[in-house]
Amino acid sequence: MDNLKTIMVTNDDGIDAPGLQALVRVLVSTNLYRILVCAPDSEQSAVSHCITWKHDLHVKEVAITGAKAFAVSGTPADCASLGVSKALFPVVPDLVISGINEGNNCGHRIWYSGTVAGARQAFLQGVPSVSISYHCNLHDFTVAAEACLPILSAILVEIRNTNYLQKCFLNINLPADVTNHKGYKLARQCKSMVSMEWKQVTSNAEGGHMLPTMNMKTESIAAMDKNTATVSQEQLVFKRLIGERPQMGAQVKDKTSEDYDFLKKGYITITPLGALTNADSDCQSYFKEWLPVLDTTPQRCNADSTEVRILMMAVTILKA
Repeated sequence: MDNLKTIMVTNDDGIDAPGLQALVRVLVSTNLYRILVCAPDSEQSAVSHCITWKHDLHVKEVAITGAKAFAVSGTPADCASLGVSKALFPVVPDLVISGINEGNNCGHRIWYSGTVAGARQAFLQGVPSVSISYHCNLHDFTVAAEACLPILSAILVEIRNTNYLQKCFLNINLPADVTNHKGYKLARQCKSMVSMEWKQVTSNAEGGHMLPTMNMKTESIAAMDKNTATVSQEQLVFKRLIGERPQMGAQVKDKTSEDYDFLKKGYITITPLGALTNADSDCQSYFKEWLPVLDTTPQRCNADSTEVRILMMAVTILKA
């Protein structure tokens, strides 16, 4: 048993989610790895890289066959951080897998994803990690987990041989028809965005729901604006309209190398991600010319000059 590599599994759909449960079953069935689980005790979808800062985490051991498992009252990033810290488990895992998420995490979804954040947090703490998401329609998570075994095994071989690249972590997306997938494709993150449109609904029957933090009393609402003569006795309820927005800005010349495009064509996409974000080169060029203006005081500039307007705009932003 001492020669077995240790894999820790987390997710954002919750420890009881079928994606995590199937992944753990498949990994345990190989008899090749020691499996640990540290995952949220409830759904934490789209919490991004939120962490618990001022409050304690509550942890409870749960029964998952073949694994040492704990449910945590925190976010995916909390779970990853706790799980690799040696405060909960006696060893640091060799690999952290976050998933399998229900739904893809391509493009800008990556920034909202709690699944990706779980892998990113482990990476930030120096542990190799992978996030896995399933662009599912039939929800066959067992087949999805089995489709990941070749690349997970290859990663662990590289880790064993100390050849694994430590400058990134991997974001894997599985196509809807994962049983007949066309193979693996290295792909870059596309610029497809999650829709930010909303619809006002009149009741919970229309799909609206209020978060606990939004259960405000009318007295507290009135206190926000003492000048308001009349305060509505009813709370407004809005529901997000889920969808995708087309790519914004300049078109990418080689769109066929992007994650979502490959995914729709039936490939398992593999996207290396880093912890730091570098702005596009045109942004770098713009601010390289813009920033020196801050060294010029308004008294030394023409009152109508572009430099003054930019400077005053910057001052306004900094004071906001």
